[in-house]
Amino acid sequence: MKDQEEFMREAIRLSIEKMKAGFGGPFGAVVVRDGQIIARGYNNVLSSNDPTAHAEVDAIRKACQALGTFQLTDCDLYTSCEPCPMCLGAIYWARPRQVYYGNTKADAAQAGFDDQFIYEELDKALPDRHIPMLQLLREEALAGFEAWEQHENKKAY
Repeated sequence: MKDQEEFMREAIRLSIEKMKAGFGGPFGAVVVRDGQIIARGYNNVLSSNDPTAHAEVDAIRKACQALGTFQLTDCDLYTSCEPCPMCLGAIYWARPRQVYYGNTKADAAQAGFDDQFIYEELDKALPDRHIPMLQLLREEALAGFEAWEQHENKKAY
């Protein structure tokens, strides 16, 4: 338990330090493997002008680069806050063993980071979303999947 608390403290430390330095919101994350921090991530939305530059995504990208893999099945993720919908998707794609978080999404909403509207949007029919989703050229787009199915060196992920 002591190690887990230290890893979470590092995620929290990053969240505060990098926020104060102007990188973005107060969010930090670390990826741990075999009791060692493999990667540190922090929110750098403001400094990079990238709305996807959240702490969890940053940490996942760095960990995958460091380990030379696209899955983190033998790793744990520590994040200073319960992941937003985008980060949750990235976490599921990365497949870590476990996720530990500090603040809740309700705590984030109280601080002005409210993702509830995204959760609500996901429940709506595509044409009813705030940003409408319109299908176009499906038959032509299917060519990519057909090529994938025939690709000899494909690697499932």
